Amino acid sequence: MPLTVSQPAHSKPPLGARAPSSPRRKLARWGLAAVITLGWPLALSVQAQNLPPSGSASSSLPALGDAAAQELSPMAERRLGDRIMRSILRDPDVLDDPMVLEYVSQVWGRLLTGARQRGEISPELEASHAWEPFLVRDRTVNAFALPGGYIGVHLGLLAMTTTPDELASVLAHELSHVTQRHIARMIGQQSRQSWVSLASMVLGILAASRNPQAAQAMIYGGQAVAIQGQLNFSRDMEREADRVGYGVLGESGFDQAGMAEMFEHLQQASRLNDDGSYPYLRTHPLTTERIGEARARLGPGGWRLAAQASGKDSAIWAQHALMAARARVLMDTRSVSLQNLSNPDIKRNATALQAVTAYYMAGVAQQRGGDAAHGLQTLALARQAARSLPGNQQATVQRILTLAVVECQLAGHLPLEAALTLNKDLAENKAASHEDGRPEALLAARIALALPPGKAQPSTGAEAAARLQTHVSDHPHDAAAWSSLAELWQRLKEPLRAVRAEAEAVAALGDLPGAIDRIQGAQKRFRQPNAADVIELSVMDARLKVWQRQQREDLRDEAGR
Repeated sequence: MPLTVSQPAHSKPPLGARAPSSPRRKLARWGLAAVITLGWPLALSVQAQNLPPSGSASSSLPALGDAAAQELSPMAERRLGDRIMRSILRDPDVLDDPMVLEYVSQVWGRLLTGARQRGEISPELEASHAWEPFLVRDRTVNAFALPGGYIGVHLGLLAMTTTPDELASVLAHELSHVTQRHIARMIGQQSRQSWVSLASMVLGILAASRNPQAAQAMIYGGQAVAIQGQLNFSRDMEREADRVGYGVLGESGFDQAGMAEMFEHLQQASRLNDDGSYPYLRTHPLTTERIGEARARLGPGGWRLAAQASGKDSAIWAQHALMAARARVLMDTRSVSLQNLSNPDIKRNATALQAVTAYYMAGVAQQRGGDAAHGLQTLALARQAARSLPGNQQATVQRILTLAVVECQLAGHLPLEAALTLNKDLAENKAASHEDGRPEALLAARIALALPPGKAQPSTGAEAAARLQTHVSDHPHDAAAWSSLAELWQRLKEPLRAVRAEAEAVAALGDLPGAIDRIQGAQKRFRQPNAADVIELSVMDARLKVWQRQQREDLRDEAGR
C-alpha cells in the first residue's frame, strides 16, 4: 500500500546499517580461520582488473570443500555453519545492500531450482541446510562456501564479471561443493578432531588472527603441512564441482559458456596481479586446464556459438550490469575511490546500457560521497539514457534507477519527495516494482521514520510496519528488517513489540546473549500485561527458549574443544 505523507521533513540515516570499516581493515581473520581449520581455499583470489589496489595485503575468503560425510551428518554440518555465521555476521564487512543482495539471491535461487531438478539436492540436505548467500565488502575476486549451505560472495567478484552467466558459473561451482558434501567429507577425514573441535577452533582463530603477527606464525607453522597433505584430494573435488556446476548452470537456464569465460577472466587477472607465492594453497587445477575442460563440454565451436547467442537484450543482462556497477561503488567507500567513480566515463560509441550503467554508477557514488544533489542530477541523465534501451529491459532498469533516486532524496533530507517517487513507481511500474519487495519495504520504513511525528499521516508508520511484519514472517533472519521494525514500533508507541523486534535483530546478527537479555528485561518490565501483550510475551518466551538452547549448545561445544 502507498505511503501517505503530508509535507517534507528531514530524514535519518539508514536503520540497521553498520558503519563501514576502515579500507585497510580486511577480513583476513575469516579467510585465515577457514584456511587453517578446514584448509583448501576454493577460489583464486585476485584483484579485479583496473580496480584500485587495496591498502593492505589481499585476504581472500576461501571456499571450503565437499563430500558425503561419514562422521558429519547434514544437521551437524548446519550447526557448524550456524556457529561460524554467528561469529562473522556482526562484522561490518558483511554487507547487506538490499539491491545487490536481491540480485545475487535471484541468481542463486535459479541455481537451486536447477540443482533440485537434476536431483543434486537430497531431501535430507534440502531440509537441513540454509541455502543462503551473503555479501562481503572485499575487492578480491572470490566466493566461498561455508558448512551448512552458506555462500559468501565478494563484491569484487560481482564487479569484475561482465555477464550474469559468469557470476552464475561461480555460484554453481560453490553450490556443487555443498551438494556433493565436499565440506563434510573433508571434515570427516580429520579423524583426530570432531566437528565440535573444528567449530571451536574456528572461533579461536577468529580471535587470535586479530593479531597479524600471530596469524602469520600460524600460516608459516605446521598447519601448512596439513593443507599440503590434502591438496590432491581437493583438486579432485574442484574438478567434480566444475563438472556438476556446469550441469546445474545449464539446467538453470544460464549460458554454460559463462564458465569458460569466467575462467579466462581469472587467468588474465592472475597473470596481472598474482606474484606466484604460496603455491601449496592453490587447490584448483591449472586455470588453462579448467578452461579446456569447460570448452570441451560445449563441443566443437560450441563456446563461440553460445557466446554469440547470449541474450544481451534480456532484463537480467541489464540488471547484472547495474549491480556490478553498484558493487564497484560499495566495495571501496574511501572518498578518493568514490570521487574517481563520480565522473561518468561514456565512450563515443557506447551502447544505451553502457551509458545508463556509467550514469548510475556515478550517481550512486555521488550520493555515497555526500553529494546527493549531484547524484539526483546524474540519475536523471541515467533515466534519459534508459529510454533507448530495448523494451524488455525498461521495467527492470526503471525500478533500479527509481530506488537509487529515493536513496538520494532521503540522503538529501527530502522524505516527502522520496515517498512520492516510491509510490509513483509502485503504481506505474508494476512489471518490476513490488510493494512487498525487500528494497521497497526497507525504503518505505526509512521514509516513515524520516518524517517527524505530526508531519506524516497517522497511517504512514503503521503501513510501513505492516509491510515489514509480513516480510519478517517469511524471512525471520533479516536483521535490517527487524531493526527498522523495532524503530517503527517504538514510534507507534508499541514498546513490547519494539523490544521483540530489537531482540530478533541482534539475534539475527549472532548476538544471542544480547537477544536473551532484551527478552528477559521485557518479561520483568511487563509483569502485568494487557490482553494484546500476553500474546506477544508468549511469542517472546518461545524465542527465548530457542536462543537459550542455542547458547547452551555453543557452550557445550566450547567446553568440548
